[in-house]
Amino acid sequence: MNLTNHTTKSKKNKYLTEIDRYKIEVLKKQGISNVDIAKALDKSDRTIRREIARGTIKILNSDLSERTEYCADVAQAKYRENAVNKGPSLKIGADHELAEYIENKIINEDYSPDAVIGEIKEQGIQFKTTICTKTVYNYIDKDIFLNLNNKHLLIKRNKPKRKYKQIRKVSITNTASRRIDERPEEVNNRESIGHWEMDCVVSGRGSKAVLLVLTERKSRKNLIYKMKDKTQKSVGKVLDKLERKHQNKFKKIFKSITMDNGCEFVNQNLIEKSVLTKKNRTTAYYAHPYSSWERGSNENANKIIRRFIPKGSDISLFTEKEIRRIEHWINNYPRKILKYRSAIKVYDIEMAS
Repeated sequence: MNLTNHTTKSKKNKYLTEIDRYKIEVLKKQGISNVDIAKALDKSDRTIRREIARGTIKILNSDLSERTEYCADVAQAKYRENAVNKGPSLKIGADHELAEYIENKIINEDYSPDAVIGEIKEQGIQFKTTICTKTVYNYIDKDIFLNLNNKHLLIKRNKPKRKYKQIRKVSITNTASRRIDERPEEVNNRESIGHWEMDCVVSGRGSKAVLLVLTERKSRKNLIYKMKDKTQKSVGKVLDKLERKHQNKFKKIFKSITMDNGCEFVNQNLIEKSVLTKKNRTTAYYAHPYSSWERGSNENANKIIRRFIPKGSDISLFTEKEIRRIEHWINNYPRKILKYRSAIKVYDIEMAS
């Protein structure tokens, strides 16, 4: 009797047995589709797909080429290994819609597990069940998801916090500029909107192109501009362009800008002086040397940008459309520090009020 002609009773919601796994191996070798295998074993299509993904291995052919095959022995060994540490039944097991939602967000939209769960709660998205961030990480570690694994995570959890200390109080190349010590507590404490941090993301060797990144301290909104080189003139052009765009609103939008002591920023007058009125358009502050943590929001934004533009890349090859796409992703990403709201949402609310 063919394995597809069966008279067994329904086994839905039952675990696959060792015999089931050998049946899967035989049917796969016969070229039977996953859907038909699911029908033959009276299981869900998703169960069969997950099982095949888990038990598929690479096999070396006689000509040293490789092929992939489902192996019942390997699948059963993994099952036994997981069963040793088996705890309560999977909360996500009966909610395929939630599992697929999490997979899509992390794999296709570059979300972290915490961002996915936080956004679900913040937006009130309803699923059959609810799980926490730690559970998602545990499921990924145990290979519970069909398509999602640790390779899709950009940063692993439980990373120890970096310790910071001040090395030098004054920059020997920029002694005349306004120090960060003079910045009002209102700015230090992120009490109001309109105070920004500024830095550059550089290309690899062989290219002078850079990105000028402005990060608003309270909302974490980012503005990203491509410059042909890392010079005072290029920085001035970007700020002048922004001022011409916002006209008399520039001074309210950019109340202050904090930056490091890089050669492209040390001309305080160029940054502060209005191209329209010749009066001050903003207030510049300079962080202590070797103290990037004093511009923490800006440094974090640069780290996120590096997900899309890795170190060593030639920034001149990225189009304006690609830069805007990166900026849009960062500004619309749910942040834990913003109670899982996006930077653009917080910025718009603050500006409206």
